[in-house]
Amino acid sequence: MASHLIRQIAIVSESSAVPQDLAARIGAAIQKQVTRDLAPIWEVSATVDTFAKLEDVPLGTWPILIQDNIDYAGAAGIHLDNDGQPFALVEANQDEDVVSLTTSHESIEMLVDPFGKRLVAGDSPKPDQGRVLFLVEPCDPSEDARYAYSVNGVLVSDFYTPEFFDPIAAAGVRYSFSGAIQEPRDVLDGGYLSWMLPESREWWQEVWFGTPHSEFVSRGAMDDCNMRSALDKHTQRGRTQSMAAGRYVARLAGTAARRVSLATSARAHDLRTAIERVKKESGLPRAGANGNGGTGNGGGALVAAVGAAPAPARTSGAHRRCAPRL
Repeated sequence: MASHLIRQIAIVSESSAVPQDLAARIGAAIQKQVTRDLAPIWEVSATVDTFAKLEDVPLGTWPILIQDNIDYAGAAGIHLDNDGQPFALVEANQDEDVVSLTTSHESIEMLVDPFGKRLVAGDSPKPDQGRVLFLVEPCDPSEDARYAYSVNGVLVSDFYTPEFFDPIAAAGVRYSFSGAIQEPRDVLDGGYLSWMLPESREWWQEVWFGTPHSEFVSRGAMDDCNMRSALDKHTQRGRTQSMAAGRYVARLAGTAARRVSLATSARAHDLRTAIERVKKESGLPRAGANGNGGTGNGGGALVAAVGAAPAPARTSGAHRRCAPRL
């Protein structure tokens, strides 16, 4: 059986717009997306955890920081630290769907291509070009909120599969997880694709932001070791606009977070009720539970209880609980 190093991501919110409970819900949804959806397709193993502050993040874990007002062009996205390890910046937003969609996007691309320079050969979408090297950015061609979907009521990003680079379309092949991309190397409205010409090292992009159809744009030669970070500077405004509508335009949004919250709150209430019932039916209180010299109800109650099983609580048939089998 193949062995994979486990990649570890830490989500840290430094914004009051994204409190810890929201960051935790986003992290749990992305962990489920990575385990259930991404891992079988891209063969990556990963954990996604949330931390209250950057200082709590363990060594070897790649952080995604959610911050207010990332005003510098190209600052949002994935970068490399002084040791060449990836980290990402996500701009906070009052719309939690925009935050979760962006964080999912960065998480997936960090896991599939941590260092922003993974290349795959294929035929250029530009008719007058031949074989080129595509930069592997699984979320970019279908990054628009229209193609997002929900996990636990949290909006997450679509992503393409390795078959995205196939030479021709074939029936029954999945080119993106949601099915929005229906043929190889297809860029959807609100997305983009990047590649390099090997003979000149010139970088090109097919972009589709606010125009009737996609356009081809030359970005020139680049020597940056993190090509993703360098190229994202050119598309950041379009990327932000593509995700801004959030759940309102997502075709596969599923159950809204508010509806999911009602269900989880009901589940929590039922669980708390069960916990209290277990405590009451378990027998004696712990020593010192009520502060009476080490016994719950005084020494007399303890003597009376020794050697005798507690009387079962009376319950109606409608509320009787079955004891678990040991």
